[in-house]
Amino acid sequence: MISAKAKVCGVMAYPVEHSLSPLMHNFFAGEMGIDFVYVPFKVQTECVEDAVKGAFALNLAGMNVTVPHKQRVIPWVKEMDPAAKAIGAVNTLVRTEDGFKGYNTDAGGLSRAMGEFGMTIEGKDWILIGAGGAAKAAAYVLGSRDANTVVILNRDEYKARELADETNRRFGREFVTAAALNDWRKLPDREWQAIQTTSVGMYPHGGQAPVEDPAFYRNISRAMDVIYTPARTRFALLVEEAGGQAAGGLDMLIYQGAEAFQLWNPGTVIPEEVIKKARILMRETLERQKGT
Repeated sequence: MISAKAKVCGVMAYPVEHSLSPLMHNFFAGEMGIDFVYVPFKVQTECVEDAVKGAFALNLAGMNVTVPHKQRVIPWVKEMDPAAKAIGAVNTLVRTEDGFKGYNTDAGGLSRAMGEFGMTIEGKDWILIGAGGAAKAAAYVLGSRDANTVVILNRDEYKARELADETNRRFGREFVTAAALNDWRKLPDREWQAIQTTSVGMYPHGGQAPVEDPAFYRNISRAMDVIYTPARTRFALLVEEAGGQAAGGLDMLIYQGAEAFQLWNPGTVIPEEVIKKARILMRETLERQKGT
């Protein structure tokens, strides 16, 4: 039962119809016995400033921020958490007295999901596809955990080089390079692990992958796609068809979501049994969606 005292949060994205975040956060609230409601907000690019100011005016306790707004929202927050500032992307807003404070729970969620999938970061060679907000979080995780080398591939090579330079400066070593996505054939012939961070292949365009040529996937042993709708992206399927192992973005979504929920509800710790229940519920939901 939602009361007039309910704490209200939401997610701002464009598109937003595919999001499982409302299902997840409202499930967390029910399991934890918290008077809380979470709703989706479809926000176009030119409306980001209005959306942030409107959310504050409406007394929202917080917001999640996702594609394509994770960097665009930064000018409209009053304060940045140090990790979000270092990453250069915000996916969680938490209400303060004067405005919203920006956090990034993507990095923690991704790191935990990679660990659950058995991906070793230290000393490994990585392909990072994309240069947006999710890629910034991924680059931060790879640098923090001593990846050997990272090659950023992006359609806009300039943005890839920007992210590579930022990451090298942040960690004080030259381990990240960049190239245009179409130049993937120039990659050294070695074993790679990969993280796919673009929206290519996301519902309703589930039949697409950032690279279609099967040859790209032959040296990728393990890969993670941050997309969770559909549960099995074409990128993941191509990795598996080439003999590698691939995971979708559902665990990342759950872990970053749990961290955000705890930021909005200080003192709350979501137990592992609730995380497991949420994962089952969301997988079942994705399966039903696949059948429609």
